[in-house]
Amino acid sequence: LKKASKRLSCHKRYKIQKKIREHHRKLRKEAKKRGHKKPKKDPGIPSAAPFKEELLREAEQRKQRLEELKQKQKLDRQKELEKKRKLDAKKNAAKIKEKTEGKVCESSGKSEAKTNKQLDKNSKKSFCRELKKVIEASDVVLEVLDARDPLGCRCPQLEQAVCSGEDKKLLLVLNKIDLVPKENLEKWLNYLKNEFPTVAFKSATLLKDRTMEKVTKRSARIDLSRNTECFGSECLLKLLQEHCKTQNKAIQVGVVGFPNVGKSSIINGLKGARACNVGPARGVTKSMQIVHIDKQMKMLDSPSIVADPSNSALALAMRSIIDTGESGLTDVLQGIDAILNHCNKQQVMMFYSVPDFRNTEEFLTLLAQKRGMLKKGGVPDTENVAKLLLCDWTGAKISYHSQPPAYQRLPPYLTEDKIAEMQKGFNLKKLEEENSTTVAALKYPSLASSIAFQSAGMTNGTVEETKVLEEASEQENLATSEEEEEANFAESDDEQDNVEEEEEKKNIKEVIRKANLGKRQPRCTNAEKERAAESRHSDLLPLSLDKVADEDDAYDFNTDYV
Repeated sequence: LKKASKRLSCHKRYKIQKKIREHHRKLRKEAKKRGHKKPKKDPGIPSAAPFKEELLREAEQRKQRLEELKQKQKLDRQKELEKKRKLDAKKNAAKIKEKTEGKVCESSGKSEAKTNKQLDKNSKKSFCRELKKVIEASDVVLEVLDARDPLGCRCPQLEQAVCSGEDKKLLLVLNKIDLVPKENLEKWLNYLKNEFPTVAFKSATLLKDRTMEKVTKRSARIDLSRNTECFGSECLLKLLQEHCKTQNKAIQVGVVGFPNVGKSSIINGLKGARACNVGPARGVTKSMQIVHIDKQMKMLDSPSIVADPSNSALALAMRSIIDTGESGLTDVLQGIDAILNHCNKQQVMMFYSVPDFRNTEEFLTLLAQKRGMLKKGGVPDTENVAKLLLCDWTGAKISYHSQPPAYQRLPPYLTEDKIAEMQKGFNLKKLEEENSTTVAALKYPSLASSIAFQSAGMTNGTVEETKVLEEASEQENLATSEEEEEANFAESDDEQDNVEEEEEKKNIKEVIRKANLGKRQPRCTNAEKERAAESRHSDLLPLSLDKVADEDDAYDFNTDYV
């Protein structure tokens, strides 16, 4: 369909034009009756007037002053509004406090309900609370360790809490065994089995989600070079089922450990499907999850252990939940610095194919240039490279290994009787045979290709919620002290502002008076103009020149123009 034409007949067009003329005429007549006249335009300074440039300059300066004053007045209004808002907020906060205090006095039961309120899922307190729930509810606790640094993944506080509990067993699960050399893995298995029963495990990397619909289209190609099969799951299941038979009851198995060790992936491997969410980011699991393996066994997935801030920089970098935003960027850079200091420099250079570097910043810039991670203007994006590097080291990408200690020293909470109690009810010979079969079934990197890493020892963790609460209260105290300082500073600022406002008001009055004087004066005769020009000329010359003005002297306003 074509659009309607806008063409008109000449008769109609002329008629419209006539109506418009009549309307304008009518408006002019009404304006005359009212007495409103058009404001006459300012003719400005005539070109023949003496000192024209100087007068124009003064007018411009006046305009600038008026604009500056307007801006100052705007800022003052904004400041006043902000002060009012702050005062209102303080008053509201005081009212809320009074109300809450009154309610607390009325009923003590309500205060208890408030303390038992649900905490934020991302907070450290909720992580500790959920972890304690898992430890208390489980009959067998699986402490998951990263095979690349098993000693750094062990938490003495957690092991002590499990050992102190009645009728609780602790098993060590050595995950990610395909990322370390075979000789190193065997050494660690021999070292750890002297303390707790240890299972070698390799979780599946790709698992189908049962909730997802089956796709009839041709599936994408899968990289078969990477092992997608789960190794060690049969051995662990048999071990737990035997323990279940000896107990003659259904058991609950809690899975605990530091971030990115593979807790949820182990449960998925035992289930044979994606029952728990898995990801490279730290702290994916935020609450206790129950997964039914069979009628006699339940698996309890737990959030990660919260690393104690008293640990070394390396332990905090590898085992704590670091915020990778702007606030946590310093922690990321410190962590990478600690990792590079505990590694073999030549092996790191060979792995990343980077030339020799003097410090961490230089290494990150070289790596950013190599990977093409640049900001505007070709500046290396070291921040994003640092985040990716930390994810690689905590994830399952890089192959590195640490050596077990030369002498085995038992921790104070472990005695020979306690070790015998933990090993009771498990067939250790069968466990060794199953471990040897899983070790033989996998391919391993060579010692030359794997980076040598120096472990920082056991990592301290906070299992009890009260310790985290103390840290939170300290932060609150700091915040309150800062608020008090700000309030005192605001009071002193108010006094200064009052003095400044009085001075500014005086300046505004003076500028307005000058602006009124600078307005266009009534017309005067040529003789009066000449007299005024001569008087102004005589007033200005002594100010602009140090010496007395002669007849030959001439003031050039073009050079003095600002």
